[in-house]
Amino acid sequence: MSCPDCFKGTVHEGQPRGKVIKLHGLETYVSEPTNGRAIKGIIVVIPDAFGWLFVNNKLLADHYADKGDYRVYLPDFMAGWSAPVWMLDTIRVMETPGNWISKLTNVPWLLYSLIPWYAMNRISASYPRVKTFFELLRQDEGSSLPVGAAGFCWGGKHVALLAAEVTKVNDKPLIDAGFTGHPSMLVMPDDVENIKLPVSFAIGDKDSHLPLEVAHKIRDIVEAKPLEQRGEMILYPDCNHGFCVRADISFEDVAKQAAAAEDQCIQWFNKQFKIED
Repeated sequence: MSCPDCFKGTVHEGQPRGKVIKLHGLETYVSEPTNGRAIKGIIVVIPDAFGWLFVNNKLLADHYADKGDYRVYLPDFMAGWSAPVWMLDTIRVMETPGNWISKLTNVPWLLYSLIPWYAMNRISASYPRVKTFFELLRQDEGSSLPVGAAGFCWGGKHVALLAAEVTKVNDKPLIDAGFTGHPSMLVMPDDVENIKLPVSFAIGDKDSHLPLEVAHKIRDIVEAKPLEQRGEMILYPDCNHGFCVRADISFEDVAKQAAAAEDQCIQWFNKQFKIED
């Protein structure tokens, strides 16, 4: 299950520059390299609880496109049931000391959003949508371009499942490699042990959902895999759950950590896709 920290964070400022298309049955935000640079591969972002319309996720897709010359897709894998952005403020009110009347007033609103979110986005309902999208992508442009999946919080679980997937399309796995920042819903150690493709993990050392002993266990497992499956886990000091997407980047040190995680993702896919930086 997702943790309360999956619904905390800040909204970033900026104007996404991509466009929205219908791709393999899903509304999808797509971003490509600026200045007409050649596309080196495809990254599909499997987002956090706030989904494909969340400005932070769109801006992240833009960053990936520019930093790595990738075509980046951000599909509506939640089928219209992403968490509303106002939940960030509601959670903040609930955690502020005092003002019990305001807290009680916000409880029904939280339940109003959380109950359908959990119901519609449970893994048994969402993973078939994710898997089908990647199957169709691999049949199409993914037949000639490398495909990576980058998942955050809720999306991280799906990256682990895709990397463990035995299904192939035209004798190719659904993805060539994966990246995940602060994944949630992982069943440890099984979900990590079952991974058959290289996956890079970015985890904060203050992550309440992934305590240090779990983070180190992930590192031990992925780094012990055979070379063609070997992954990595990079630990970010003083970072909480959600730092890759929802960190308060008005603080310089926090912004640097979030940017470093972006670079980790791009460098990982470049390495796995054998693309020179």
